[in-house]
Amino acid sequence: MKTKENKTFFLMQFGDTPQLRVLDFLIGFHFFDYPLTEIAKESNISYNSLKLFFPDFIKNGIVCKTRKIGKSDYYKLNMENEFVKNLIKLDWLITKKNVLGTTKEQEVCA
Repeated sequence: MKTKENKTFFLMQFGDTPQLRVLDFLIGFHFFDYPLTEIAKESNISYNSLKLFFPDFIKNGIVCKTRKIGKSDYYKLNMENEFVKNLIKLDWLITKKNVLGTTKEQEVCA
């Protein structure tokens, strides 16, 4: 796998694991659905690694199957899931903090 040159703030904050890479990719492109092969490729992880934990993402409602084209099932983030909604908010907070500097939460703790 090729290494990602520019890590997102999300990955810099929480670490660079296959599960987090997939979540990071799906958060960034949550309007679209993808087959597993494309998710693995765009997340820079192996297809075999993805197959190990992706069933847990489905079982926990983090992703949902949207359609089937040929032999491929397509998946996207489950935008109805509260965890996913909060994860997207967290991603935006981290990005805002790193781009703009401080956040309201930091000001309260100061």
